[in-house]
Amino acid sequence: MGGNIILIIIAYFLGNFSTSYFVGKIFAQIDIREHGSGNAGSTNVLRTLGVKAAALTFLGDLIKGILAVYLGSKFGGKDLEILCAVAVVIGHNWPILLGFKGGKGIATTIGVILAIKPIIALICVSFGILVLYKFKYVSLASISAISLLPFALIGYGLQHFLFGLILALMALYRHRENIKRLLAGTERKIGKASKEI
Repeated sequence: MGGNIILIIIAYFLGNFSTSYFVGKIFAQIDIREHGSGNAGSTNVLRTLGVKAAALTFLGDLIKGILAVYLGSKFGGKDLEILCAVAVVIGHNWPILLGFKGGKGIATTIGVILAIKPIIALICVSFGILVLYKFKYVSLASISAISLLPFALIGYGLQHFLFGLILALMALYRHRENIKRLLAGTERKIGKASKEI
């Protein structure tokens, strides 16, 4: 039991590794959370620093999700991999090492679902891409894809449904300001650059 708790804590601190923070420091000597939307995620990096920086951010956040699941699976099995998956997303969204000011967890969530149920990840990501293509809102695409997740997982049992629901609720909470802007018609579409740096 003690070993499981240690692995969950490791997964949380793995989530604390904010790729966007380091990409911002390396590419432009800035704290990305002080520019653009203020979010420590790949969309803000895209608008603030460009495609290459955003791709690195997305990849880094995705990999840490995969790694957390791998650690849980290797040392504890199916139950622990799910707990580590939730912990790494919490660590990304609310990193204690960065004053609890993190990202919205989409890339890291994609990483953990790719590691646990890759087909479900592809289904949800494909749906999100279709929404993005149609409406040009990254936030709407993310919200749509993550909302589909628990229902896509329901065929694997109650545990997986609840797992997907927890991930979805965290992401929706982190997107609450985007949801308000979408409803108000003031959300920026993809391709609209930040006015800052």
